[in-house]
Amino acid sequence: MVLPIYAYGSSVLRQECEEIEEGTDVSSLLSDMFETMYKSQGVGLAAPQIGKAVRLFIVDAASFADEEPENEEEAKNFEILKNFKKVFINPIIEEEEGAEWAFSEGCLSIPGIREDVSRKSIVTISYFDENWQLKEEKFGGIAARIIQHEYDHIEGVLFTDYLNPLKKRLLKKKLTDISKGKVDVSYRMTFPVK
Repeated sequence: MVLPIYAYGSSVLRQECEEIEEGTDVSSLLSDMFETMYKSQGVGLAAPQIGKAVRLFIVDAASFADEEPENEEEAKNFEILKNFKKVFINPIIEEEEGAEWAFSEGCLSIPGIREDVSRKSIVTISYFDENWQLKEEKFGGIAARIIQHEYDHIEGVLFTDYLNPLKKRLLKKKLTDISKGKVDVSYRMTFPVK
């Protein structure tokens, strides 16, 4: 079932999410989340974005692999992204390392806004997969960035929080409009102010 995406200004997007009890059946929720993410043309979706304050997010970055790589390193990254479809339950970022790099990020909860955000290039994360198997893995490049962005959601952090005060002031009206539903989107949304 395709669920509505909660828009900027929704209180659930600012909550530090609760862990899911180990062994809980989340198959139906995961199915709904993947269907919602694909319908919204996203590459990641965190539970708070569908109104659930739990520590869960999903990713599928195959769409990045369709882009034309500019160099050999990017080509390797895109090859990895072709099969980068994962479920992260109760994740913990163990370490962020490497050089910081800027990339233009967007968010399904903040449609129509993209801004450069600097993040570390490598992340080590422990998590349970959809079968409640505990894993610890290291990711780099765009995969690391997607994980960091979605992980921020379950911590109550949005990519706009990384912007400098001037940039935030310039975006204030757009963000207010999004929270009021004054935005053109091709997917279902729930707005905090109507």
